[in-house]
Amino acid sequence: MNKLSTRAHNLPRFEFIALMAALMGLNALAIDVMLPALPYLGEALNVLYENDRSLVVTFYMIGFGVTQIIFGPLSDRFGRRTPLLIGLVIYIIAAFAAILAPTFGTLLFLRLVQGMGAAGTRVIVLAVVRDCYSGRAMAEIMSLVFMVFMIMPIIAPAVGQVLLLTGPWQAIFLFMGGLGCVISFWALMRLPETLALDKRRPLKLSVILEGFAIVCRNRMAMGYAMAGTFIFGIIMGFVNTAQQIYVGIYELGALFPLAFGATALLQAVASFLNAQVVGRFGMRRIAHTAVLIFLVNSLIWWATTVILGKLSFPVLYAFMGLNLFLFSWIATNANSLSMEPLGAVAGTASGLFGSFQTILGAGLGYGISQMFDGTVTPVAAGFALMALGTLVCMLFAEKGKLFGTGEEQDEIPNKTANS
Repeated sequence: MNKLSTRAHNLPRFEFIALMAALMGLNALAIDVMLPALPYLGEALNVLYENDRSLVVTFYMIGFGVTQIIFGPLSDRFGRRTPLLIGLVIYIIAAFAAILAPTFGTLLFLRLVQGMGAAGTRVIVLAVVRDCYSGRAMAEIMSLVFMVFMIMPIIAPAVGQVLLLTGPWQAIFLFMGGLGCVISFWALMRLPETLALDKRRPLKLSVILEGFAIVCRNRMAMGYAMAGTFIFGIIMGFVNTAQQIYVGIYELGALFPLAFGATALLQAVASFLNAQVVGRFGMRRIAHTAVLIFLVNSLIWWATTVILGKLSFPVLYAFMGLNLFLFSWIATNANSLSMEPLGAVAGTASGLFGSFQTILGAGLGYGISQMFDGTVTPVAAGFALMALGTLVCMLFAEKGKLFGTGEEQDEIPNKTANS
């Protein structure tokens, strides 16, 4: 694979990375900033069962997962800007409407709609980056985007807590809608259209199905996309069990946001380091090495808990911190490798991958959370299983050979919108 491959856009590099991260960050914000508000909105909207409060996250994720497959073909037909801005408008309207939600059912519906709008940001950010970069340059840019993006999980819960100290739970949605307006205006004024007219595909069922077929027939792309499903399962498993582990087992209490944010900081550091070394070592070598270390670390973690029982918090945090550090190396490079050969159908590929990774990965993460038995032993086992699944998918993508550098693949001929 060529060391670097780029196509120019008219934004300064720093602004391009910051804008892409901000667009993706709206999705993380819609989840993480909500967490402190769950007890308050549950009480205000008469939610009888405490566990039902988390449905505001579940419904958002359903909308986010299902709709990505729609935004993909739309962005390949109409370009990147228009579908992106439509998605942002949907996100903003749903956020502001949630302020007036009279019942919990209405709020859940609006969260579903908000997730549907946010789906456009994830799909189109990946497509825009693929339009402008390929090869190791794409992995470098995605690493830096992810590094900035990881600031959101660090600060969002604290922002939510501050908002609740100054106002009711509706202030959370006012903040989401307001920030959405700011980022939308930024994108409207500064983000260029990155998909040329002669590279657009007709919005016909036959062409859409052909696009899906092109994606599914590519062994490398599908292998790394399926690896991404297990990778997403890892992070969802962590999110679903973090409160139970940090607060329930280790009784961190008010220190929980700090411990949670520190792991996000580790991921940001890992993304920065990946951007520095991917040009030298390549995406495959980094991803393959990281997943093997992740698997070994998880197995040692599991065996240690079986033999010794409850670990001291520093030991637990070392095991978990190393895994989450490696997660960033695996996720960034696997996502880049899945998109690398599909530049001609980048929107369709991003939408298809995003949908099944979100839906299946969330299911895997839910499975890990359901294994929780008051100890971290099943969580460590779940992480090991996710790493094993990731490794198997990578072996499939690479026909059984790891640590290669790959070769630059020719892009698939595009059908233009005028055909």
